[in-house]
Amino acid sequence: MRVGVPKEIKDQEGRVALTPAGAAALAGHGHEVLVQLGAGLGSGFADADYAAAGARLVTADEAWAVDLVVKVKEPLASEYGYLKNQLLFTYFHLAGVPRELTEALLAEKTTAIAYETLEDGTGRLPLLAPMSAVAGNMAALVGAYYLARNHGGKGVQLGEVLGVRHGKVLVIGDGVVGTHAARSARGLGAEVVVAGLDPAKGESLRRDIAPDIEFFISTPELIARHVADADLVVGAVLRKGAKADYVVTEDMVRSMQPGSVLVDVSIDQGGCIATSRPTSHTHPVYELHGILHYCVTNMPGAYPRTSTLALTEATLPYVLKLADLGLEALREDAGFGKALNAYQGHLTCRPAAEALGLTERYRDFATL
Repeated sequence: MRVGVPKEIKDQEGRVALTPAGAAALAGHGHEVLVQLGAGLGSGFADADYAAAGARLVTADEAWAVDLVVKVKEPLASEYGYLKNQLLFTYFHLAGVPRELTEALLAEKTTAIAYETLEDGTGRLPLLAPMSAVAGNMAALVGAYYLARNHGGKGVQLGEVLGVRHGKVLVIGDGVVGTHAARSARGLGAEVVVAGLDPAKGESLRRDIAPDIEFFISTPELIARHVADADLVVGAVLRKGAKADYVVTEDMVRSMQPGSVLVDVSIDQGGCIATSRPTSHTHPVYELHGILHYCVTNMPGAYPRTSTLALTEATLPYVLKLADLGLEALREDAGFGKALNAYQGHLTCRPAAEALGLTERYRDFATL
């Protein structure tokens, strides 16, 4: 199979979908690997590294004109013209990105295989996890940065000063993002409160991170109470393939102290804070109701070397299966099959179809 790796073009996105080691692995399976010139530079991989691994360096047109395209982020509008009846393996987040992307995928009958809905044998999301971990770590760090007075914040440091903790961080969500955000915030020295749905998660957070982490079962009333005096709120809500639920209302945002910070990591799936809207690394924050909102849709792109290495370690086994077996890889592995979001002009992910109001375009992959 011919496998293409285009250069990412999203704002300040330095990640690449395949390392030179991954290119060598594909070449070792007998596949032709076409890497766009400069695709790996942001992650510290030179063109010569790919050439030495057996890849061919090509233009963007050539990297897209293949059997299987492997990317990191969803195609942007300027890339829709490259969409054909090929396999495309990347993060899509169809429920949270412009509907035009879905329409383009369906019109071109592109086979859209999404990292974020692929499941392992236990129902977990192994290709979402590494980037969720990076984003969770980042959430505490960027929150601390923007709380500084000279960055527009209220001037509260998340940290311990001579034995006294300063700053309250509310993390809404007890999954991978939430756990990493809580660990980073507690590591800085802040008071950490986590809202979740599984009481056992509270026990594991206190055991694995710190015994003084507060955990409560998420309800609108309790979230409202903790949002009001939080210095930093991290939104880490996930619904597989679907739009995130708003768990922080606009009234809750209005109740916060001026200069507080919101980091909505759920923004890829539409956001879990009612006042959130997508931002970029170039323009990462905006102020609304006196509160700084950070809603960057490709947070891990700020740390491309770490992110690329973590991501490709998780994705490469699946890329190899796709290259070796094509769609049979998805038919043989039910969890891999859940990664299929669009096929032959139909949506095959029901939550995405419902979020987009396109249920009439939904078909079960097994029937196609």
